[in-house]
Amino acid sequence: MSENVDVLDSARAWIADDPDAETRAELQAIVDEAVAGSQRALDELHSRFDTRLSFGTAGLRGELAAGPNRMNRMLVAQAAAGLAAYLNEQASAVDGDTPSVVIGYDGRKNSQVFARDTAELMAGAGVRAILLPRLLPTPVLAFAVRHLDASAGVMVTASHNPARDNGYKVYLGGTDEGSQIVPPADADIAAQIDRIARGRVSDLPRSDEFEIADDSLVDAYIAETASVAGPAVNRGTVAASGDDTSVAVRSGLTVVYTAMHGVGWQTARAVFATAGLPTPVTVPEQAEPDPDFPTVAFPNPEEPGALDLAFALARAEHADLVIANDPDADRLAIGIPDPSTADGYRRLSGNEVGTLLGWVAAEHVQAGGGDGVLAASIVSSPALRAIAGAYGLRFAETLTGFKWVSRVPGLVYGYEEALGYLVNPQTVRDKDGISAATVALTLATELHADGRSIGDRLDELTARFGAYASDQISLRVTDLDRIGRIMAALRAGPPAEVGGIGVMRIDDLRPGSADLPPSDVLRIVLDDGSRIMVRPSGTEPKLKIYIDAFDDDGADVPSRRAAAQTRVQTLADAMRALTDAL
Repeated sequence: MSENVDVLDSARAWIADDPDAETRAELQAIVDEAVAGSQRALDELHSRFDTRLSFGTAGLRGELAAGPNRMNRMLVAQAAAGLAAYLNEQASAVDGDTPSVVIGYDGRKNSQVFARDTAELMAGAGVRAILLPRLLPTPVLAFAVRHLDASAGVMVTASHNPARDNGYKVYLGGTDEGSQIVPPADADIAAQIDRIARGRVSDLPRSDEFEIADDSLVDAYIAETASVAGPAVNRGTVAASGDDTSVAVRSGLTVVYTAMHGVGWQTARAVFATAGLPTPVTVPEQAEPDPDFPTVAFPNPEEPGALDLAFALARAEHADLVIANDPDADRLAIGIPDPSTADGYRRLSGNEVGTLLGWVAAEHVQAGGGDGVLAASIVSSPALRAIAGAYGLRFAETLTGFKWVSRVPGLVYGYEEALGYLVNPQTVRDKDGISAATVALTLATELHADGRSIGDRLDELTARFGAYASDQISLRVTDLDRIGRIMAALRAGPPAEVGGIGVMRIDDLRPGSADLPPSDVLRIVLDDGSRIMVRPSGTEPKLKIYIDAFDDDGADVPSRRAAAQTRVQTLADAMRALTDAL
């Protein structure tokens, strides 16, 4: 068949141009099997060569292997050269100055290799390229774009994806202020990448005339991030022993930290010490970067079992607080003691942490006599809107993703329920799990000094603003067309009620509005004020459903929470049944 001949020719051409001996050998073995008559090998080649990883607002992310539909040195080279062409074109159209790019990388397999390839190709294309000095968290790269006034930034990371993945995230400087790319820049860069991909990677000019940033940049990030804690008041006696990472604070608060086999610990420890905060006890098995993530099935703090080691250590240490960063440290998870659970601890939801940190931000703005905007993605809890209103602040909703949250004018704080928080937009224009952890640890320390806890603060939030409960359903599919069929069915025949509660209205966000760009999202608003959001996942073969309910009629905090949680559970069960039937 001609398509099999074509795919074999494409694979052989790839092997001839691939600079990576490992992926050349891997692909050659598959080609040999296919030539010998293996249908499995032919199917694998078609999976890799019939399409390519698309470059969009999330950049690139995929499994490490040979072929244009996988992450590898060939694809990264094409992306780097395409981004360089875009930057040169933009600079030529504006002022003709030499554009610049700062490049970071985490501890995943090939991250450093991809970063160096990017630096060499950028320099070869005439772009000033600055490579970060070692593997570092994503927030340091996002900070560096603004701190160095770079035209762009590239972070090589797959964040909390499985171990076999890697990725390529792009930021823009200038008027974009170091935020992740959004349309139309993503399409313009993708067009340049597609043009480059029609040629040979081995023909692209390379240069080793790139710069390596020194540690002063990392020190600047540490200092700026530590400043979100405010002055070190009532945090105990600080004793330093020569280097800032050995600072110990005797506040009485016991904290456990896990880096989830990622790159967060060294930087987070330095930030906490500089801020005069308690030095956590770290989970030793997960403290150092390990691209195999040997102790977790999935290196995402949201996943069941991901915090098992952290909770075990917390029990042994009688910890008051558990802090977890994901592998590139742009997300934050918080755990608190809970005797009702089997672990003795429970992870707070992203909405619980998001509203707690938003309350801190609102108090700080009020105390400073300032103004500003609190922002959250459309699938995050409505609780932040209530907090903003109580403090006379503006509130903004955005599409999912920090590329949108970070761009809200006048932003003082933003979050999304997927464990992403932006507490210092004047410094970083992306979610930052280390600065968010610093604010959370500051709050816990100050509460502890008053004989209170994060759990008590959550009770106070419920007592003042009402009980907000949330749930999320992820419907994973093998047939991607099913997601489209479900969305089409909901649009064509929207339900009149869900879980016995009438539907007040359904907002179809596909056309966009004055406040939101077009997005394939349905917002179902019920008669009791509950809200259901339905959207396809942007990164996985899933349909995602977000459910939020509210109660402020209970006589006390437990009854309010129970009522809101019961309502959410009823709606979740109803939505599962509804989507199963479509």
